[in-house]
Amino acid sequence: MSGEDRTGGPQNGRGARRGSEGGLEGLRRLGDGQPSAGSSRPVANEDGLRSLGDGSTPTPRRRTSSRVRRRRWIAAGIALVVIIGLLFGGSWLYLRWRFDQIPKVDVSAEQAVVNGQPFNVLVIGSDSRSGLSGQQLAQAQDPSNPVTGQRSDVLMIWHMDPKHKTISIMSIPRDTMVSMTGELANEVGTFNRINTAFAKGPNQLVKVVEQNFGIPINHVAQVNFSGFVGAVDALGGVWMDFPNLARDAYSGLNITKTGCQLLNGGQALAVARSRHFEYYAYGKWYSDPSSDFGRIKRQGVFLKALMSSAKSKYNPLTLNAFFGSIPKGVIIDNQFKLNELIGLAMAYHGIDPESMHTETLPTFGEYGTKWGAVLFVDQPAAQQMLADTFGSQLKAPTMPPPNKYLQTPQPPVVTTTTTTTAPSTTTTATKTTKGSKSTGTTGPTTTTTAPAPQAPGSPLNCSPH
Repeated sequence: MSGEDRTGGPQNGRGARRGSEGGLEGLRRLGDGQPSAGSSRPVANEDGLRSLGDGSTPTPRRRTSSRVRRRRWIAAGIALVVIIGLLFGGSWLYLRWRFDQIPKVDVSAEQAVVNGQPFNVLVIGSDSRSGLSGQQLAQAQDPSNPVTGQRSDVLMIWHMDPKHKTISIMSIPRDTMVSMTGELANEVGTFNRINTAFAKGPNQLVKVVEQNFGIPINHVAQVNFSGFVGAVDALGGVWMDFPNLARDAYSGLNITKTGCQLLNGGQALAVARSRHFEYYAYGKWYSDPSSDFGRIKRQGVFLKALMSSAKSKYNPLTLNAFFGSIPKGVIIDNQFKLNELIGLAMAYHGIDPESMHTETLPTFGEYGTKWGAVLFVDQPAAQQMLADTFGSQLKAPTMPPPNKYLQTPQPPVVTTTTTTTAPSTTTTATKTTKGSKSTGTTGPTTTTTAPAPQAPGSPLNCSPH
């Protein structure tokens, strides 16, 4: 044991010291970039040793596992979904906020919408001046007939078929004689102009429309003058083409140049309200003899121009201004839901405004009555139009409108000549009975007919490009 200690132990110790010294020398040489003496083989972990020689720390190389990569992709996907959700959620909250600002009214007489089926919106253009500025009020006010309160200056029924993406608009002239009901009859008489029914609010007007014509009303939208002006101005105006100079001292209309031109809200309102329309031709001014019927036609042109303007706007600031203008002059029934409005906007966003079918209830004029100059429903042309437009939705009226003898017979039985879902392709002029007449159009038929004449000098739709 002692010999082994003397021979092996000291020798092993000296060998270990020499090995250690050689290793240090090798490290020094590696630090200088020189190989170890007497060695031609590569050194294990040479990069690490070189780093040690420099005094730096080697950077470890790690391979990312498929599990880690999968987790990163999942996290990125979740973040993307959250961002999209915030964007859409923010948009929804904004629309919800804007929608809640629109005044609502209870209309108990309206009918519930049947899911997926066509429905009817009673659009009331109120002559209320509420909300107009002093200058706008002076322009809108008829100096010979100051107006207080409100009446239905415009009365339209929008028949909308979301499935087939069609819109038919039927206007009822405001001087049309109808049968009144309940307490309204006690105030304005058994028979009176339809626009007087609005004096008691939209619910009474809905009752009058349903009971006189058998048209189910599902929703109501009321627009007054300030709402009209604000909506047009928010969209940057509407483009209309005037073939002649035009004016109306009562509505404030004053078109001083011809051609396609941009109208602001006040000018557009003057066009839509004009019942004393005059146009300049052959060196002199002419009056449009069609009065309210000419105005209805100009309103149809305006509506298409407004839809064209709205469709072309994608600027968020413009849309915000438009949505902000709605609560200032628009009232809807409290059964109109935000989801429903969004669905309508999506369904009809791509519709061509020129494809909208506009028509006027056929009537004829009588003068010298105790109500002055009024209109009576022209049968059977009126019933034919109603049947063609509303189809199976149309019901038998419970209180039909009076004829010129103040009798209230049930409307005649007619054969429907079209379906309610077919797009409009033709227009038909009605017959003349006596005095003023409605040259309203009917629904599409199996034959081609001449279009109803355009009101003389009236504007047309146009594009600035």
